[in-house]
Amino acid sequence: MWLPSHVVEANTRQSYTHIVERYLLAEFGSMRMNEILPAHVRDFFRRLQQRGSSAFTVQRCRTVLGAIFTTALNDRVIFLHPCTGVRTPTVPVAPLRILTPDELEAIISALPDKRWRLLVEVAIGSGLRWGELVELRVDALDATTGMLTVARTVVELRPRFHPDGGRFQVKDYPKNQHYRRLLLDAALVELIQQHIVDNGLQHGELLFAAPQSKTAHPIAPPVGGATAPNQAGRCYRHGTMSGYSAGGCRCEHCRAAYAYYRALRRAAGKDRPPAGRHLPRDFFRQQVWKPALAAAGITRRIRFHDLRHAHASWLVAGGADLQTVRERLGHASLRATEKYLHSLPGTDYGAIEALARIRHRTTTATPAVDHARPQLIRSMRARPAAIGRGQRARRRIAGGRANVQAALRGKQDRGRSPANGTSRAHADHVIERVLYQLLSATREIPRR
Repeated sequence: MWLPSHVVEANTRQSYTHIVERYLLAEFGSMRMNEILPAHVRDFFRRLQQRGSSAFTVQRCRTVLGAIFTTALNDRVIFLHPCTGVRTPTVPVAPLRILTPDELEAIISALPDKRWRLLVEVAIGSGLRWGELVELRVDALDATTGMLTVARTVVELRPRFHPDGGRFQVKDYPKNQHYRRLLLDAALVELIQQHIVDNGLQHGELLFAAPQSKTAHPIAPPVGGATAPNQAGRCYRHGTMSGYSAGGCRCEHCRAAYAYYRALRRAAGKDRPPAGRHLPRDFFRQQVWKPALAAAGITRRIRFHDLRHAHASWLVAGGADLQTVRERLGHASLRATEKYLHSLPGTDYGAIEALARIRHRTTTATPAVDHARPQLIRSMRARPAAIGRGQRARRRIAGGRANVQAALRGKQDRGRSPANGTSRAHADHVIERVLYQLLSATREIPRR
């Protein structure tokens, strides 16, 4: 009863269904809900780890299982939540390794078509998510002001979870249910306008639609050629659909036969042609992105989503405040944006200089690699700051200290704090508001 009536997005329902059918039903499907105890849940998580499941998978199972039993508890089906007090292994968070400008230029130069180069330029210049990027339409850009409106997104689904049995579902709101507007560089706006003119795009059409598939032609298979035996010990002729599907052969003859078969189906109207439709993520990853990385000589793993991380990190390193970065990225809270504060090399020189002033009694510290220091820090050090403005900023910080302390006391209790009656939600709001004030105030303090 829980999964069909649970109100979630279609892609979330697809993920939850996978967890339920693959893990939860196999373990708890034969048990009554009031028979499941915390000991059973702990044993289930332990067996998952013994079978080699990652900490992320275990945590996802804990999330879905907890949601099921929370609903059952609210519906009075059970009176004990079996997930209460059950801990899961910590999911390690890998440090961000931000794309460098040189790596970006190498990737753009290796892309085979100017359409893909523009796609990457828009991604690095706006920080859009993939679903927001491939749903961009001609009318989303105001060429006069350079403002880009992000109001919709698209998700890829299996036909089972799509309302109409399709593949792409367009949502009339992006992530976090709020549209946003952001300013693009004038040169990037000109490139987009030229792309619209060159491709004859009309109002409401996709900026980056899937390309028209090429007409496939069969390749004559070798005479008497046969595939290698499959798991059942059977062999099939090269250049046939049986050799591709049942035989598992991926030679040029079998792949050409499969491509020719799909082309015939599309020509007969049995499959929807990809032209004019949304760009599939896997197609771009396999056919465009990975070959470009190999051609650029980049061996480390770089995802297309890393362009979004690079956009945010470059903004912070260049001097943009966190609130502006948060609004451009569409984050729900400032906490998600804070991870970009120290993502680039050279951003901790303030801490090194502070340590050197106390330990070595010096005013400056010589960095190990001076070229990694951001240009913004050098310009700020050379800029004279008004003393009065710095005094006002310090008074703002001192005034906000009491609010932070009161809010922290309110967060110590789950309900309402007996000390000052501050709820946890209100405490979070106060802390975030004061943090904004401190961030703006510290920019007014003269750097010494």
